[in-house]
Formats: sequence, structure tokens, C-alpha cells
Amino acid sequence: MAAAGLGVKATPFTYAAHALAAVAAALVLVWCVHFRGGLALEAQNKNLIFNVHPVLMLIGYIILGSEAIMIYKVFPNLNHDTAKLTHLILHAVATVLGAFGIYCAFKYHNDSGIANLYSLHSWLGIGTIALYAIQSMLCSQWVFGFVTFFLPGAAPGVRRGALPWHALFGLFVYVLALATAELGFLEKLTFLESGGLDKYGAEAFLVNFTALVVVLLGAFVVVAAVTPAHAEEPRGYAPIPVS
Repeated sequence: MAAAGLGVKATPFTYAAHALAAVAAALVLVWCVHFRGGLALEAQNKNLIFNVHPVLMLIGYIILGSEAIMIYKVFPNLNHDTAKLTHLILHAVATVLGAFGIYCAFKYHNDSGIANLYSLHSWLGIGTIALYAIQSMLCSQWVFGFVTFFLPGAAPGVRRGALPWHALFGLFVYVLALATAELGFLEKLTFLESGGLDKYGAEAFLVNFTALVVVLLGAFVVVAAVTPAHAEEPRGYAPIPVS
């Protein structure tokens, strides 16, 4: 890998990603609590139910998904099985939070008499969730992960051959989640501005800035994922031990 030859390591990119993740979480909470009135699962004001959606989707699929991808680079000397288990748990929690966030969006639409699944954001969202669940629970992350990475009889050659595909598909789903989030910010802000929100007001600025932070977060996570934790590390999330 060219980055390894240049002596570039993943560590500084993970630091930047952690900082951006914290900023993104704070901004989406300020938006939904301060500007949009708060969070609720049951309320007369149905907008409070919707507000749970962006918070859980961002914290789940984007932030925890980022941490799951970077775990091997954040703790490069961590025992491989421990790192893999942490990777799986983070993806599982992200899947649960994301699923509940989707439920809140449907509940808001149904309680408000709004049609479901009519926008590109919703179409990509459903597709991303399906792919994320497959990646996290049925393919590399859970079934394939436990069988191939945890069973002592798994051949090292099979593990080495599977890792690049697992990493590639995981990054593809992660980038798709980022794109879906950006469409979500755009769609919600467009609706708000159509309803009279000041296009140059504080809330519009906050939403656009949050979306920009998410883009930067995703960029640093992807760079960290493809950059070796050690200058001599060849590729992938982490080196696979021979034995």
C-alpha cells in the first residue's frame, strides 16, 4: 500500500474521526432538542416522534458504525479475537439503534397521515438497512465472522482471502449510509424551508453544518480504514495471524 510506503499511519485519522463524531452527535442533539422541541415516543406533537429518527440513525449507523470500522486501527495491538468481538458488538448495537430509528420514522408518518417510502432518501435508507443487516448479522459480521474467524479449524488462507471482500463490502455499505444520511438532512431541511424556515437562519445553518461534519467524519473513517495501523501493515482492517 502506498500509504505504508510513505510511513502514513491510521492513528491521526482516527483521532480526527472521533472528534468529528462527538461534534456530529452534539449538533444533531442541539438541532432536535433545542430547535425542534425535543424527543418523544408518544406525543401530541408528532414532530417529537420524528426527532428520534435522525438522532438514532446518526449515533447508530454513522457513529457506532464508524467506531466498528476503526476498532482495529484505534487499538492496533488489541488481541485479534477481542477486536473482532468488539467489532461485532458495535455493529449489532448500531443495527438495533438504526432499526428503532426507522420504526420512529414510520410511526411519525403513520400517526401524521403521511405516505411512507416515497423519497429517494427512504428508498436508499431501506436498501442500506437491508445491506447493513446482511453485512452485520448474516454474512461476514455474524455467521461468517464467527465461523471463519473464531473457529480454530478455519484455514488461514480462507481468512486472508475473505478479509478484503468483507472490508470492501463493509466500506461500501458505510458510504451508502453516509449518502443516505446526507439525503435525509437535505430532505428535512427542504421541507422545513418550504414551511417558512429562514433559509439563512441559525437552524438552517446548523443542519447544513451537521451534514458537512458527517461528510468529513466519513472521509476520515474511510481513510483510516484503508491506511495501515503500522507503517509495515499491508492492507485491510488488521493483519490476520497465520495461526
